[in-house]
Amino acid sequence: MLNKVPAITLAFWLVKVLCTTVGETAADFLSDNMGLGLPLTTALMSGLLIGVLIAQFLTKRYIPGVYWLAVVLVSVVGTQITDNLVDNLGVPLEVTTAVFAVALTGTFIGWYAVEKTLSVHTIVTSRREAFYWAAILFTFALGTAAGDLVAERLDVGYLPSAAIFAGVIGVVAIAHFQFKLNAVAAFWAAYIVTRPLGASLGDYLSQSKDDGGLELGTTVTSGIFLAAILALVVYFSVKKEPEATPAP
Repeated sequence: MLNKVPAITLAFWLVKVLCTTVGETAADFLSDNMGLGLPLTTALMSGLLIGVLIAQFLTKRYIPGVYWLAVVLVSVVGTQITDNLVDNLGVPLEVTTAVFAVALTGTFIGWYAVEKTLSVHTIVTSRREAFYWAAILFTFALGTAAGDLVAERLDVGYLPSAAIFAGVIGVVAIAHFQFKLNAVAAFWAAYIVTRPLGASLGDYLSQSKDDGGLELGTTVTSGIFLAAILALVVYFSVKKEPEATPAP
């Protein structure tokens, strides 16, 4: 099959940050505003995610609508997993951050041991795609925990936290383009940090002014970002956005 991941362009990173922000605000909207609660929201979104991932695995090429819907749902479910551990089970953010960091590292080690590559330019088999989506899920769960740890537990604040994470991504970009940091390592480092960046932005826009936010609410924030994602995905579909070129 053709590579199942889009080309890694500026548009890719823009939609990725939008998806991470929606994951934070949509999870809060469903759980709190809609009154579904964390367990029910997690169960519903997990079921929907499984259905979309089945559709994603059944495709033989990159389809923008299916792929990005899966990313949005992984973002929501990853957020819910962390929130359940912290809010319902009382697991400290320091512990959840460490646990998901270990889980992600273990996924990368297993992926490389079996496939001898972590490149997203070579997602051309179902096994590689399974490793890819497992890594994506853990990056979202880890990013949620790390973002909340910095912004809330360490009391850095949402906007300063977003600036810090954006700065980290900038450092990774400079290391890659100026100092030839390995492209695969640079991609995954940036991908991981976009999650806490999006989470901090989502919280800054949606949370109350007393908590350091703009108080737009989860409904408005989620709506704005979902509309932006939809517009970009429609653009990708119409313009026939290219898949990442498979490497030998």
